[in-house]
Amino acid sequence: MKQIDPIKQNYKLSQRFYSFSLANYPETKPYNKFLRIFFALLLSLCVLPFSGCTEHRDYGQYDSSTTQTSSQTPSDSNPETSDASDETISVDADGEVKLSEIPDYSGEPYIEVNDNEPTFTEQDKESSSFETYAPRDYEGRCGTAFALVSHDTMPTEERENISEVKPTGWQSVTYDIVEGGSLYNRCHLIGFQLTGENANWENLITGTRYLNTEGMLPFENQIDDYIDKTHNHVLYRVTPIYKEDELLARGVQMEALSIEDEGAGISFNVYCYNVQPGIEIDYQTGNNWESNTTSTNTDTATQTETTYILNTNSKRFHHPSCSSVESMSSHNRKDFKGSRETLISQGYQPCGQCNP
Repeated sequence: MKQIDPIKQNYKLSQRFYSFSLANYPETKPYNKFLRIFFALLLSLCVLPFSGCTEHRDYGQYDSSTTQTSSQTPSDSNPETSDASDETISVDADGEVKLSEIPDYSGEPYIEVNDNEPTFTEQDKESSSFETYAPRDYEGRCGTAFALVSHDTMPTEERENISEVKPTGWQSVTYDIVEGGSLYNRCHLIGFQLTGENANWENLITGTRYLNTEGMLPFENQIDDYIDKTHNHVLYRVTPIYKEDELLARGVQMEALSIEDEGAGISFNVYCYNVQPGIEIDYQTGNNWESNTTSTNTDTATQTETTYILNTNSKRFHHPSCSSVESMSSHNRKDFKGSRETLISQGYQPCGQCNP
């Protein structure tokens, strides 16, 4: 069906009314100039209500009418996943969400922020490939990580060991109810698959397994897949959100926008919760306990963090005072601080002599 343009339609009606007046009331001809001005004003009033109907799309702005799977947040393809709140979560002048705007966790790993619209500036969109990592603050906490990611920034070598990094609030704790065992992961703000960053202290925070795999990873994979298919560039910014001087972030704000197609491929602005279902967390210290126990048991899990000596050749671990340590080759020796359960999950066995 042919659509009618309301602006053109009102213009024609105004012109007909003007012609009708001259034809039926010739005595108005001396006021021809006045009538033209009058009908010009009338035309403006007729057109004004429809001015919002015309399509307008700024460069880099996400067009919600564009239906492309790659630009949807994971909830768009999963009917069971929905926003925690129907109200729009606003941002400040710097585009950062405030904790006071965030509703309590209600079962979903993330919620949309600012109607899912990222807040990049035009200057941001005109940049070439870059990576920036904010210096850590007085507490040693990470700040915003910001990059224009592309094939140029992606890793060309295997991922390295990052266990030397101990982000604020870090504890080696395991629970049977947590997938993989470990409650905390060293979470890259900008994932390794996008920039190849390894043990970068300014890009690693203490995040729950749930934040890492259920909150952040789906969005990282979305960007990775998009770049792999299109070779386009994506503006990507991740900001940890803290409450006052707490060591653990309450969550992270993730924003992304594909450049060449002006957001048609990738466009999102979300807040991912740094929580773990079934586990209570003290964000001030990183202490934690199962939800069905009291906080007085908080330190039970953290007390399992111990120093062990590993034999990387025999895959056994020892107490530092074990006599076997003295005869161990320095090439095979490695110091480890963490839980016994973590070592066992990595394939190590306790020494039969010192029985650590």
